[in-house]
Amino acid sequence: MTHVPGIDVDERGVARCWWCAADPLYRDYHDNEWGRPVANDRRLFEKLCLEGFQAGLSWLTILRKRANFRAAFADFDVERIAQFDSTIVEQLMANTGIVRNRAKIEATVNNARRCIELVGDEFASLAAYVWRFEPEAASRPPVLDRAALMQLGTSSEALSLSKDLRRRGWAFVGPTTVYAFMQAMGLVNDHLAGCDFRVEAEQDRTAFERPGH
Repeated sequence: MTHVPGIDVDERGVARCWWCAADPLYRDYHDNEWGRPVANDRRLFEKLCLEGFQAGLSWLTILRKRANFRAAFADFDVERIAQFDSTIVEQLMANTGIVRNRAKIEATVNNARRCIELVGDEFASLAAYVWRFEPEAASRPPVLDRAALMQLGTSSEALSLSKDLRRRGWAFVGPTTVYAFMQAMGLVNDHLAGCDFRVEAEQDRTAFERPGH
């Protein structure tokens, strides 16, 4: 088989993006979650928060702790997190199962409160809000190989979403964090050309009913 830069082929002949190849948990995440479109508000909020926690770390580190994060943060129920007080923050700071970063923990509580404001004041759901920033197909690279992906890092839409979230008082939502969120939640399909799961993700995106449309 011809070697395609950025594509790893496993012992069963399954071709995947290179970044998940070394770890079974990462491969499962890549195959079944990453790049598949999501309209569930709780999952969208969770991912925005966890991408914030990931800043300065690897996503695999966060993925391995995801069950602990869900237990610690009320399964990312924004109404419950919005009620967290300083006592709970201190309990979270003592929780060795998560990333114990006070600024990121406090940002998650803050963002839950901002999310309630956003949904209550203007939008029917968080999903209806974030999917407004889905990039136009014509703006995407015609062939997404490893070199093209490495040049992305963010996008004009991610910049716009980041700026708008920060204007609304959200924290830890810089453009790189937001673009990683968009990749994971299927607002873009950044599986590489040659990855067996690119076609599946695109089929899911084609069948997906955009919230608010």
